[in-house]
Amino acid sequence: MKRIEENPLLIIAVLLFSFMLLQSCGGVPEESTKEMSSNNVFSVSEVLEMVSKENDVTRTLYTKAIVGKGKAQGMKFDEDWRKDDVEAGPLPALFLRGVATSIKKGPVPLGLYLGSDFPVNAANKFEGKQADLFKKIKKDQEPQFFYDEDQELHTAMFADLASAAACVTCHNKHPQTTKDDWVLGDVMGATTWQYPKDSLSYKETVDVLNSYAKGTVDIYVQYLEEIKAFKESEKPSIGDKWPAEGKYLPTPEVFLDSVRKLSSYETMKKLIAAKD
Repeated sequence: MKRIEENPLLIIAVLLFSFMLLQSCGGVPEESTKEMSSNNVFSVSEVLEMVSKENDVTRTLYTKAIVGKGKAQGMKFDEDWRKDDVEAGPLPALFLRGVATSIKKGPVPLGLYLGSDFPVNAANKFEGKQADLFKKIKKDQEPQFFYDEDQELHTAMFADLASAAACVTCHNKHPQTTKDDWVLGDVMGATTWQYPKDSLSYKETVDVLNSYAKGTVDIYVQYLEEIKAFKESEKPSIGDKWPAEGKYLPTPEVFLDSVRKLSSYETMKKLIAAKD
């Protein structure tokens, strides 16, 4: 499979995401950029909340517009999607895992994983302090921020909701499920983000957002590469159309552009506020 580093078009797509993020609100003067690059202007909690919101929009788009609508067109999604004899795409949780893997391989020290009190994979079960904090999240859906002394990492946990029927059906019917009565709107788990510093410069903040954007494209490209290898299943057409219109999938650029249009406004407000 080709990773994003090997595909110039996708590198351009990610860079374009960053460029449009800034330019759509007037850009940042050179002198301001230099000053903000060296000064810490965001708390780690603010940055992790920003990237969490980007993640919420991206995962919802993937879950509803790709997985949900794709299944209606006969497309398959499976937890063993990487196996040679399985012709399918990644389920939403595995899409997130792919993003996390991409981030981990990059230079930005951002950690990401998904946990629950009723996980399909026992390794993802919350324990200790995170288990206690997750009880609070289930009650009010408010994020929890704390410093993990064992790992020496600033940590943020955000509610992961059952936002699409595809999530509910998959978890309820999974052979390894420890809970089979999930309904739409349930707090199924929490995405956990970690970063070593308590505050970040403007450049570091943009680097965090870019590492996440790159991760989403990276795993999506891997999905499209899997499709190329399909032998038995009908291959969807890759272009500017989505599964809602038929057996289609958007290109990585089209997918990323849709994420940008849906999610960047709130992020931009925070970034631009920092330069004013």
